[in-house]
Amino acid sequence: MLGSAAKAAKPSFVSYISPEEIHIKEPTEKEVNPHLLPGELLLCEANMVYKYIQEDGSNRGTYGKLVCTNFKIAFLDDDSASDDNEPQFKNKIIGENDITLQCVDQIYGVYDEKKKLLTGQLRKYPEKLIIYCKDLRVFHFCLRYTKEEEVKRIVSGIIHHSQTPKLLKRLFLFSYASAAPNNTEARNQTVMFDALEDWRDELERTKGNVKYKAVTTNEGYRVSEKLPLYFVVPICVSEESIMKYEGRGIPIWCWSCHNGAALLKMSAFPKEQDDSTSQTQKAFLDGIYKTISKAPYELLKTDDLSSSLPSLQDIQTAYTRFKQLFLIDNSTDFWATDVKWFSLLESTNWLEIIRRVLKKAIEVAECLERQHTNVLLIEESATDLCCVISTLVQVMMDSYSRTKLGFQSLIQKEWVIGGHPFLDRCNHLHKSDKEEAPVFLLLLNCVWQLVQQYPPAFEFTETYLTVLSDSLYVPIFSTFFFNSQHQKDTNTSGESLKTQSGPFRFLTVWDWSVQFDPKAQAFLNNPLYAEKPKPDKSQRKTTRFKHQRQLSLPLTATKSTTKRGFFREETDHFIKNILGKRISKFINSSDEPPNSFREFYDSWHSKPVDYHGLLLPRIDGPEIRVWAQRYLRWIPEAQLHGGGTIATAAKILDLMEEVQSLQVKMDEEHSQAISGDVRSVPLLRNSARLSSLFPFALLQRQSIKPALPTSTWKDLEDEDDLVKRDDEFVDLSAEE
Repeated sequence: MLGSAAKAAKPSFVSYISPEEIHIKEPTEKEVNPHLLPGELLLCEANMVYKYIQEDGSNRGTYGKLVCTNFKIAFLDDDSASDDNEPQFKNKIIGENDITLQCVDQIYGVYDEKKKLLTGQLRKYPEKLIIYCKDLRVFHFCLRYTKEEEVKRIVSGIIHHSQTPKLLKRLFLFSYASAAPNNTEARNQTVMFDALEDWRDELERTKGNVKYKAVTTNEGYRVSEKLPLYFVVPICVSEESIMKYEGRGIPIWCWSCHNGAALLKMSAFPKEQDDSTSQTQKAFLDGIYKTISKAPYELLKTDDLSSSLPSLQDIQTAYTRFKQLFLIDNSTDFWATDVKWFSLLESTNWLEIIRRVLKKAIEVAECLERQHTNVLLIEESATDLCCVISTLVQVMMDSYSRTKLGFQSLIQKEWVIGGHPFLDRCNHLHKSDKEEAPVFLLLLNCVWQLVQQYPPAFEFTETYLTVLSDSLYVPIFSTFFFNSQHQKDTNTSGESLKTQSGPFRFLTVWDWSVQFDPKAQAFLNNPLYAEKPKPDKSQRKTTRFKHQRQLSLPLTATKSTTKRGFFREETDHFIKNILGKRISKFINSSDEPPNSFREFYDSWHSKPVDYHGLLLPRIDGPEIRVWAQRYLRWIPEAQLHGGGTIATAAKILDLMEEVQSLQVKMDEEHSQAISGDVRSVPLLRNSARLSSLFPFALLQRQSIKPALPTSTWKDLEDEDDLVKRDDEFVDLSAEE
């Protein structure tokens, strides 16, 4: 019996449902369909898939549909079709929850809370799916509430289309090119170096046309399929010499310095050959060397990069270890590894490889600039490390290569037309892991070191470099999806599947309007770029910048100081947090006189910097840093709320837009002013919500750092109370 005097019973309900069921959203009647590009086909899908918010750590997330097409894997939820919280740096091709098939790195399944790498045919299908991406995103999907048939289809489909070997013509690149409308727009301003005139113009620009010539010997690929149609060689080299060994043993011109010294590269002869062949080839090389060492050519220095730089296998091994530091499953894992950060970072050897590559580029620059000596880079195919060093040297010595158009033209010249095997090195076809190596990514890491050390010298930003690295895995552009110009030309001759009229029309990655609208493209351009000063001497003095020692974190506002250290407390904090290697002694290579290099290096750094002249990167101690924007952008624990270089850039962009608006008003002051037009809408309305992860991730979810060290935090029973406190609450000194 229940009476009015009966006491209210205590709540005795116990929930046996999982956290994701607590936060479930009721399925809507509206069907959410993926946005498909021309030529994109839906292959399989699964409903009632639960996507975790990996950074939160509480198993919260949202239900939706997981689909796989011949282009991407995509997760669609109720918010996919809405414009709320739409990022201002939105990629028009790849959405926030989209993963191109070429961007998938590894796929793991979770069986009874144990992770297992998924490959090939599966006997049992997992409860959860974890996808690790090459751009370092991590996606967690729960399949516990999905129909069994749909689980089998979606898991098998994703593994098959993203992990199994495929033919070149099966890439989405060809499907898109055959179905997309033909682009009849004007040619991109970037010099593509696929025409003879492009090479002649480059020779004239660098004043190398006196000693070097552009040749047509390889037209129709008569000499070699690995060489481009057109390239530049010393005038004294005959056509017969070029054709004798399919282009091997021939010095190919890269760039000419202002003093006439030139940077050359050469494909080496195979090392394992019989004695008679080796003797013949040696005699051929000796003849070439003697010819190009005589007047009017400068002295020649050869540099075999295979013996002076790490091998491709070493580079791949180092990067594989390095990227594991940033593929974080949850917040707990992040803080658990935080106390071992420096030892883990050093053990990867990735930053040391960057240091060695930059040091080699400085050595080459010294020979060209100070010794007036030609440098011949030698490598087995001259399409890997030769590309890295030649590109870096030109970025350091040629201010045109530090403009956006100049840098893009440089990549076209040295990498795309130069024959870097992007298809194999990025393993786009999943045919051979042995050929995979992040050589182009190594270059971008080295260029980033220069960009963050000398920001005013570059017309582009670190955001530009980051989206360029992401574009390696977007198969609608042909730029990074062929091994050579010959491979592209032979596969371009296929006919369009839709119109059956004419060859494929591939897009180039340099047309940034395909991926970003004009407002988003503004983040690719450096608002603080110091444009080349006018010839007037008085103006040159006022626009000259003084050299600054940057001692700030890579994603914090720049601080300039003339001191090497601060107070001891601040110095310890700096060394603890800086994203670079611990201070170590500068290591000189054994084959170079240490005093000559060090003298050149120290002499340059003791003088004011000319941002339009020679630039030498700082490579001592912690100056080599982690490219924080690329590697930490998906990890909220690493963000600086309301700070970072990108927040500074956002403020500058707002200010520039306001100045431009005021300039327009001044020009139109003769007309009646309209109050509503006094100010244009700023590019970023609420910069207080930005963090150092912007523009790739907005400040929507905050991850709370434990106020005590991780080991102590893990031992505490009541963790919820601790993480709710503010950092300043735990002040041990105040209790004394």
